[in-house]
Amino acid sequence: MRTKAGLPLTAFAFLLASVATGIAQQNPAAGGTAAGRAAQPAAGGQGPGGQGGGRGQQPPPFAMMSTSMADGSFLAVKYTCTAGPAAVSPDLHWMNPPRDTASYVLIVHDMEPRPRKGLDDILHWMVWNIAPTATQLPEAIPGDTQQLPDGSMQTNGNPGQGGNIGYRPPCPPAGPSHHYAFELFALDQKLDVPGTATRADVLKAMDGHILAHAAMIAPYHQ
Repeated sequence: MRTKAGLPLTAFAFLLASVATGIAQQNPAAGGTAAGRAAQPAAGGQGPGGQGGGRGQQPPPFAMMSTSMADGSFLAVKYTCTAGPAAVSPDLHWMNPPRDTASYVLIVHDMEPRPRKGLDDILHWMVWNIAPTATQLPEAIPGDTQQLPDGSMQTNGNPGQGGNIGYRPPCPPAGPSHHYAFELFALDQKLDVPGTATRADVLKAMDGHILAHAAMIAPYHQ
């Protein structure tokens, strides 16, 4: 009896082993599946140089600089009224303008005083319709003519002795430093304003057309 009972059990065990082997061949182990997936790029992924490689670098900012002064440093005497008639305008250079720049406007003003307690401070120099190809204003721009060689226009809002209508050298009263802002604006158009335009006229025409702005501030006291 033992011999007869053992044969069916052995056959049944062999049958179970065969079935298990077939199932294993049709369904590989989870570890094998993961390895297979790891060998292929992930869905939506990009290799080096692909579109998913990250955002492009931002263009460098519009910037202004000068060999005559540094942002935050005191103005040299030669650019102030202390130099008397020998005073000249400092050089200004700029870089990285926006692609659609059509003109530039420079406004130089004393940030401290508020005449008649108004919004305006003291204007020292304004140049508008600077050519879009320009990258600088050299030192010692002539101040006796309103129109400059590139067709731009200048004023200081208060013509001085000798008919100076250009750069008006800073001349603060004795006491604490005044801070002189040199502001350059890149615009998407030329300004259609007359040669007699005031700062208010130019600012109104600029509104809605400013692409970028760069500035330097130089303190000075006597």
